[in-house]
Amino acid sequence: MATNVRDKIDIRQGDITRFAVDAIVNAANTSLLGGGGVDGAIHRAAGPQLLAECRTIGGCPTGEARITGGYNLPARFVIHTVGPVYNSTAPEKAANLLRQCYENSFALAAQNGVGQIAFPAISCGVYGYPIDKACRVAIDAAIRFLETQTVVNKAIFVLFSEGDRTVYADYLAHLGNFSD
Repeated sequence: MATNVRDKIDIRQGDITRFAVDAIVNAANTSLLGGGGVDGAIHRAAGPQLLAECRTIGGCPTGEARITGGYNLPARFVIHTVGPVYNSTAPEKAANLLRQCYENSFALAAQNGVGQIAFPAISCGVYGYPIDKACRVAIDAAIRFLETQTVVNKAIFVLFSEGDRTVYADYLAHLGNFSD
């Protein structure tokens, strides 16, 4: 029997900048030049070389992803993705863009030999995406990806608050057992 996909997903509370994994995902803005929340924390922890490399990329549209070095982070790479600003009058559009963030981040990870990847709650800060809705998009995208490829063997969702961690853990538990 194949490995259970659940074993490839981990839910943690903490500071994503402290995770020693192959890649962490940055919930970036379209300029990729730093900002608030997790974006600012990643730029501060990585050091000025990250900003210098990001300046050479030319930005990133919503839903897409770009990869850089990790510099002073314990992660080898930073995968920058730009989540949608949540709009309750167009929730399907927001969900599609958020799904693309995860799919494109996973694809870049696989292309670059990333075994372990850590994600924050993309778009759940100042972009206003409700944590329960974002969680379903994130975990569902992770399951679909992890079921179909072998390069990435661990997706870690790193949530800043215990309440957010509980939302993710409860949703994953609600899904029951599934295998690839």
